[in-house]
Amino acid sequence: MRVLVIGSGGREHALSWAISKSPRVTKLFVAPGNGGTAAIAENAPIDITRHDAVLAFIAANAIDFVVIGPDAPAVAGLGDDVRAAGILCFGPSKAAAQLEGSKGFTKQICDEADIPTAAYGRFDSEEPALAYVRKHGAPIVVKADGLAAGKGVTVAMTLPEAEDAVRDCFSGAFGESGSSVVIEEFLVGEEASVFALCDGQNIVMLASAQDHKRVWDGDRGPNTGGMGAYSPAPVMTDAMMARTRAEIIEPTVRRMTERGTPFTGVLFAGLMVTDTGPKLIEYNVRFGDPECQVLMMRLKTDIVDLLEATARGKLAGVVPEWSDEVALTVVLATKGYPVSAEKGSVIAGAEDQDSATLRIFHAGTARNGTQLVANGGRVLNVTALGASVAEAQARAYAAVDKVDWPEGFCRRDIGWRAIAREKA
Repeated sequence: MRVLVIGSGGREHALSWAISKSPRVTKLFVAPGNGGTAAIAENAPIDITRHDAVLAFIAANAIDFVVIGPDAPAVAGLGDDVRAAGILCFGPSKAAAQLEGSKGFTKQICDEADIPTAAYGRFDSEEPALAYVRKHGAPIVVKADGLAAGKGVTVAMTLPEAEDAVRDCFSGAFGESGSSVVIEEFLVGEEASVFALCDGQNIVMLASAQDHKRVWDGDRGPNTGGMGAYSPAPVMTDAMMARTRAEIIEPTVRRMTERGTPFTGVLFAGLMVTDTGPKLIEYNVRFGDPECQVLMMRLKTDIVDLLEATARGKLAGVVPEWSDEVALTVVLATKGYPVSAEKGSVIAGAEDQDSATLRIFHAGTARNGTQLVANGGRVLNVTALGASVAEAQARAYAAVDKVDWPEGFCRRDIGWRAIAREKA
């Protein structure tokens, strides 16, 4: 099987690494890829926003299967165009991808399917949105309706902060994505990520994870695309996973099918586990980043078999096998992230550490001759396995400390909630 992975981040390196291990794969391409994917696949330097260029590459290279990694190509309908060309594709339709492309759409689905979520208001202009936050007060959550690379959400602890967040959206800070705003009640609990494969009708629950969205230790500072993660998330007990499936995933998949927009692909539910049970914060229609990295480290089943069964509508009876070990990843980012990210700094010590219990996935990297250089905000994902979160954390940070990159930084407390549980 000749496979093309779409994307260039740490998620796509992790997916490509897992795909490359399948004996079914005879050739693997990643478009456009990064400095890490080049070591396990052939990077294809094409503009993935140009669907005609993607289709031309597919035809020229006899691609059998396309795997869409990021959110933007899914929301733009790349999967529809690939399938229209007669090529098997893992990823949702443009219509179904609105579960991530519009937070307001997801709220509508929650209303229609009686899915537990935060109370909310949706606004297309600034003054009514400001009136809403002033009426409800802080803490409160302000979200740009569309895609914003994980940065369009403000958890406002004060009223002025909420008002500034509303003004930022409508002033164009997030482009067209902020032209509509969803404002939600502040939920109290513990966040977790749950993943499920869906083929339009059948559902296969995958593993849980816990992301660390804030940029600084202690969950301080602005939101990011994610500064680290671990899997499984202890808060997602078997009972809580069962409730999440029954109360959130199943009614969503059922309602999407009823609307004539069946969901196929991976459904990523961002949850708040409250005293009364799981509540949906938001949906993503792709593997998380950096959650994908820890999932791929733990997955024992051939990922190609899972992705193909999803794309072909044959998930019935599929049961993935997982390692009992914990996986934890630490994101190394360029200083200045998430506000700015200077490119071109040289990274050493990141490419000779891989082992059975450790792997460094590349995100924003590129090659400058023989040198590995930073090429984005989040640059490396140092990912380790361990018998406990504490052990996985120790291995990951030991590897972080061997990376020679003065222009980078990371959080030093990834996994802190789970480690506190282990010590209790």
